[in-house]
Amino acid sequence: MLKAKIKSLAQEYKEEVIALRRHLHANPELSFQEFKTAEFVEAKLREIGITELEKKATTGWSALIKGKNPDKKVIALRADMDALPIVEANEVSYKSQNPGVMHACGHDAHTASLLGAAKILHGVKDQFEGTIKLIFQPGEELVPGGASLMIKDKVLENPRPNGIIGQHVMPFIPAGKVGFRPGIYMASTDEIYVTVKGKGGHGAMPETFIDPVLMASHMIVALQQIVSRVANPKIPSVLSFGRVEALGATNVIPNEVKIQGTFRTLDEEWRAEAHRRMLQIAHGIVEGMGGQLDFEIRKGYPFLKNDPELTARSIEAAKDYLGEENVLDLDIWMAAEDFAFYSQEIDGCFYRLGTRNEAKGIVSSVHTPTFDIEEDALEIGAGLLAWLAVSELSKA
Repeated sequence: MLKAKIKSLAQEYKEEVIALRRHLHANPELSFQEFKTAEFVEAKLREIGITELEKKATTGWSALIKGKNPDKKVIALRADMDALPIVEANEVSYKSQNPGVMHACGHDAHTASLLGAAKILHGVKDQFEGTIKLIFQPGEELVPGGASLMIKDKVLENPRPNGIIGQHVMPFIPAGKVGFRPGIYMASTDEIYVTVKGKGGHGAMPETFIDPVLMASHMIVALQQIVSRVANPKIPSVLSFGRVEALGATNVIPNEVKIQGTFRTLDEEWRAEAHRRMLQIAHGIVEGMGGQLDFEIRKGYPFLKNDPELTARSIEAAKDYLGEENVLDLDIWMAAEDFAFYSQEIDGCFYRLGTRNEAKGIVSSVHTPTFDIEEDALEIGAGLLAWLAVSELSKA
């Protein structure tokens, strides 16, 4: 009966959740600048009747929905609220009104879904035992990650959740379906900032300069052996350089070259060893060619692991709610998510909400100017979150 009630409420609130998403989409804010978004979330929670709220990490919120016997068990539900520095190309009524800022990763859908789930759960709180902690966090897109700051601000205390569940849109999965993966799912991520320093000069006089462009080129090529020849092939690893800036000209060798990149893997011990090897190789090449090197590795998010037992229970609950044919198995993904910080602290389950609709042309990947979602998926976004929470609370 509770499942039927949740489904009924998810359907009843669907248009409201869509409206919430459209408001958030039209008013995006960058990481750690989600001031108006946070005010909007607070207002909506209080409008629902949820009054046990705590401000966290400047623009984050936690809130409690207490059922019967609230101390029996606690489960947390998480949504992120920040947008990306992207100019939106969609011509829709809810297009971003903040130039150069766009909800291109679906965090508007995550926040709207959790607000919808909150309304559902508040309405049925006399029908479940335990407590549900809602977590609305800032800054998922920017190191050090809003999750890490929320944890430092004790979002996982008073009360401490027994587990945490989060969902993320997936444009490669059709709307109406969801995807799960127990165990290791997403990669760690580190940002690499390099300056190769030499001595500039006239391109026709190589004997007078120390070429940072040549040194940088050798270094980038050599560093690929970290993945191809040093890493255990059983441990997925990615090393990519996406920005190389050498401000010379056809016949002008610059004094320095600036490089930016990323390293990702699924093993923390190898991650630390790879950092050491990168520094060793880079310094050896650049200094061996007469240059100087600044090589900074900004450690980002850890790898994301889904607790096998919590995820298995969530998969069964999702099949019960949506039907077995609508619950998919996911492969590992080398993208990163700061939900990983939660999953390193307590049992976590991070799953994917399908938002693709090829008939409508809704097929663009996240982090692109044309990203959008099939909004019918928000009925599942809110309803399934609520059902997973109460299902987990019912387990010993």
